[in-house]
Amino acid sequence: MAKPPLQVAVFDIDGTIFRSSLLIELVEALIQEGIFPPGAKRSYSDAYNRWIAREGNVKTGFSYYEYISKVVSAYEHHIRGVRRADVWKVAAKVLAFHRVRLYRYTRDLVQKLRRTHFLLAISHSPYEIVAPFAKSLHFDKTYSMVYEVDSQVRFTGKVLYEATILNKAETLRRAMKKNNLTLKNSVGVGDTESDIPFLKMVDRPVVFNPSMKLFRYARAHNWEVVVERKDVIYRFGQAKSQRLISNF
Repeated sequence: MAKPPLQVAVFDIDGTIFRSSLLIELVEALIQEGIFPPGAKRSYSDAYNRWIAREGNVKTGFSYYEYISKVVSAYEHHIRGVRRADVWKVAAKVLAFHRVRLYRYTRDLVQKLRRTHFLLAISHSPYEIVAPFAKSLHFDKTYSMVYEVDSQVRFTGKVLYEATILNKAETLRRAMKKNNLTLKNSVGVGDTESDIPFLKMVDRPVVFNPSMKLFRYARAHNWEVVVERKDVIYRFGQAKSQRLISNF
C-alpha cells in the first residue's frame, strides 16, 4: 500500500531563520582563515558601506541587493581551486559560532512544524554552509547552491543546477515529486520577492520581515505578515489590522 503524502513546510533561510546571510558569514570566515585573499573583501566593501549608510531608496533595497550580489561574485571568483574539505572546515566553525543567531518566531515555528510537516529548506547560499545549518534545526531536505568540484575535489567556480535552485517554485515541485509531499495544509515562509513563487503555491504563506516588494505583494493578496523587532513580534494581514502577538 502506498504511503500517504506528507505535509510540507518550506522555509527560506537567510534573513528568515538566520539573522544574517550564511553566504556573507562564510565569505568573511574564509577571508579570516586566509583561504580567500584580503582583496576579496575589498571587492564588496564599497557596496557594504552604501548599504550600511542606507543609500539609495526603497525600490533599490537600500543597496542591499548590490551588496549581496558583490559577495556572490567574490565567492564564485575566489572559490576556484579551493579544496572542498577546507570550506567544510570553515563552515563548521561558522555554524559553531552562529548556530544560535536565529529569529525567535521562525525558530519556534520550525520546532512546532517538525512534529507534523516535512521540513524543506531552500536557500541561495552554498550547500557547504546551508546543509549543516539546516541539519542542526532538523530539516528533512535542503536545496541550495551547489558548486562543482573537479577530480581533485577542488571547486571550479561553476554552479550546478543553478536555474532550478534560483526558481524556488520549481525547486518545491521537484521536492514534492521526489519526497511524496502534498501542498494540503502546507506552510511557506520567506522574506524577499524571490520567495513569491513558492509562497503562491502553499496553503499558508507567511511573509517574515519582508522586503518592500514582498510586503506590498503580501498586503495585496492578504497574506500573513510577521515582523520581529527587538523583543516584540507583530502580525499583519489576515486580521486586517496590526496586532501584537507576543513579547519575549
